[in-house]
Amino acid sequence: MELDSALENSPPESSSLAGGPSSAALRQAFSQILHRLTRQEARRGNGRDAIFQDLSALIEATECGRLFEESGTAIHEMLGEVAKALGTYAAPPAEEGVRGAGHSGVAEKAVEVGLVFLKLLRQVETAKKSLVCPAWQRGLRHLAGPIYVFAITHSLEQPWTSPRSQDIAGEALSLLLQVSDCGSVAGFLRGENEEEKGRFTVIMGLLKPDLNKESWKNNPATKHVFSWTLQQVTRPWLSQHLERILPPSLLISDDYQTENKILGIRCLHHTVLNVPAADLLQYNRAQVLYHAIFNHLYIPEHHLIQAVLLCLLDLFPILEKAMQWKGDAARPTTQCEEVLQLILTHMEPEHRLLLRRTYARNLPAFVKSIRLGILTVRHLKRLERVIISYLEVYDGPEEEARLKILETLKLLIQHTWPRYSSQVGSIKSLLFKLKCFIKRKTDITKLLDSSLGQPLPYLLTLLRRRVKSLLAKIPQSCEDGKVLNCIRKVQQASEGGHYHGT
Repeated sequence: MELDSALENSPPESSSLAGGPSSAALRQAFSQILHRLTRQEARRGNGRDAIFQDLSALIEATECGRLFEESGTAIHEMLGEVAKALGTYAAPPAEEGVRGAGHSGVAEKAVEVGLVFLKLLRQVETAKKSLVCPAWQRGLRHLAGPIYVFAITHSLEQPWTSPRSQDIAGEALSLLLQVSDCGSVAGFLRGENEEEKGRFTVIMGLLKPDLNKESWKNNPATKHVFSWTLQQVTRPWLSQHLERILPPSLLISDDYQTENKILGIRCLHHTVLNVPAADLLQYNRAQVLYHAIFNHLYIPEHHLIQAVLLCLLDLFPILEKAMQWKGDAARPTTQCEEVLQLILTHMEPEHRLLLRRTYARNLPAFVKSIRLGILTVRHLKRLERVIISYLEVYDGPEEEARLKILETLKLLIQHTWPRYSSQVGSIKSLLFKLKCFIKRKTDITKLLDSSLGQPLPYLLTLLRRRVKSLLAKIPQSCEDGKVLNCIRKVQQASEGGHYHGT
């Protein structure tokens, strides 16, 4: 085999140290394997088997004293290059390339590469326990990054993985954490203590060539490795890597595919949650994020809208810190109001249930005092139109949209009750119609009564100043016990208590 000839033809060196081939022979052997891995030979079945047989035999035949000797910097670097080449060899094809059954070949390659990585890590583990291998940490420094990227690529459930490849990759990741003295992936990336630097910078350096505009789709695993790795690093460690993580996150979120948009938005959301506001406001980064995320609201995909709104709701407090407002001038329109205006514009004509539920699910957060509060009066008429139109439409057994709209109505009354007069009659009629609707739906009365029925008396009580005279007329034309009981509760609350809505 080529490995044998490489070892035989290597220049003789001191062989007093037992444990396999000399340093020069090892460098030449690893260099030859690296060359073979990057050639066409690695794609053919027989050639591929021969490469992995030679590499496994070389690792097994070499004792840790040779692989991780004090003067073996060149070998350590060569091991790192071989590890990178193995990771590239096992990488899935480009997104435009082979799909479906073609991914089965990737899983087979991953199993072969994973077994080699396990052998290398066991050598590191042996060297760690030995007193004659003090340079094992230097060797691990070159191996850790490529092995981590490989392990995350193949341990997550993806089209190119199989149960076997996931098990091997998971085992490689566990052994990597073990030899690195790390209790978790987060500790591995950020460092287990203040003195330890962590390997997040190294990982990002390995991913960077595949995270630019021209190359990020060449390897479909890269975006998932980046996203998953980013989620493991939280504050206060993430802020120091802001310049490394923002460009790829924005790039992924700007793709035409919805799944990539959502992935990028989640990366940006994690950044917003885990980077101090001062860092995001510096160089106008927060505004850049806002405009990049805001544009996605025009795409009618409910999963994307949900991810965008959750991210924006956490970004608003940061943006508001940069706003300058003088008390004698009109309060400027905030980004939160801009988003609310667009949402209401989309909500009014929307007929698709999933989108209606998504919009309704997030609407209460905009009315809460930490977002708009009393400023909601600027949008009162449009909010009332949306509330009325959404309460009129049946939303299925769970009534998610109606429940959230009722919650929005409650918050709206609490925050804007001095100005709340224009639509009281219409909303009062709707609430009673809703109560009667619950009574008629005998098959789901218990479910509806426990969900929709409970907020109704409270909402009517909030409106008692406007509807008190109207409530007195209803018992004359209504005989339903539950509706009459609801009216009595409202009247009792009106007579016996004070309003605490503010």
